[in-house]
Amino acid sequence: MKATAKAHTNIALIKYWGKRNEELILPTNNSLSITLDGFHTITNVSFKEELTNDVFYLNDSFVQGEQADRVTKFLNLVRDLAGRYVFAEVKSVNAVPTAAGFASSASGFAALAAASTKAVGLNLSDEQLSRLTRQGSGSACRSIYGGFAEWQKGEKEDGSDSFAVPVVAKDHWDIRVAAVVLSSKMKKVSSRAGMKRTVETSPFFKGWVESIPADLQSIKEGILERDFTKVGEIAEANCLKMHATTLGASPPFTYWLDTTVTVMQTVKQLRDSGIPAYFTIDAGPNVKVLYLPEYEVQIKQALQSIQGVADVKLSRVGQGITYLGDEDFA
Repeated sequence: MKATAKAHTNIALIKYWGKRNEELILPTNNSLSITLDGFHTITNVSFKEELTNDVFYLNDSFVQGEQADRVTKFLNLVRDLAGRYVFAEVKSVNAVPTAAGFASSASGFAALAAASTKAVGLNLSDEQLSRLTRQGSGSACRSIYGGFAEWQKGEKEDGSDSFAVPVVAKDHWDIRVAAVVLSSKMKKVSSRAGMKRTVETSPFFKGWVESIPADLQSIKEGILERDFTKVGEIAEANCLKMHATTLGASPPFTYWLDTTVTVMQTVKQLRDSGIPAYFTIDAGPNVKVLYLPEYEVQIKQALQSIQGVADVKLSRVGQGITYLGDEDFA
């Protein structure tokens, strides 16, 4: 009863920010993302009769506390679904800066969901796997798929209609993303805590939610038409609206560093010089820059020259869940 799965992180172009149900992780709005090949998590799950509790290792380190509790809570869903109550040893290798705004929980829980369900003998469709994965980490439900995926918020109270679906085929468009690494430190305000505070206290939140349907419709049109300017403008504006809601929260907060703003300004300068590029930022200080392959050299050089930038990682469109042999786990 063991299996190994690999999942890639995704970056939301239309952001998920706010829940209508905290326990089931049901969002207040649809979101849309692109899966990246540059960041991933590989997870091996072994259900063992001799264990008296779940055991979790991340990057070869034994994990306890809140992180381990989230893994056990999710595995309980898998055990309930399968009707098999055996504890598991979970080993994950995370090639994503954890909790620094690089959606580490997206690839982490997608890999955990895929490996654990396969190990316990469940044969789930992508839709079923996405629905289950959502209950571990909301954004993870989009990492089931390669390319562009839309997480449908759903309307039902039980969450049965809240899952992600692919928008286009994975090879539809060779769009690139440069991840600008400024900090890999844990965030002072987690995504979950930040979302909750924003929903409950920010006067800007209602306007944010009301703006999403138009953004979604336009960006999907842009993706289908491979209109880079349209997609970039909508993604950048949507990102700024999301972060504006955190400044209106009580107490107000932001995930940005000084260098975050410098990167944003550099991207705008690139556009002014005739090099098309747009930024987006999730709940963290690090910036992701959308660009087209023919401008890769100029984009990387400009971003690496910024003082305070630790690294620039280039990604193409990534694939969805893949299953590996035990010998592939490292």
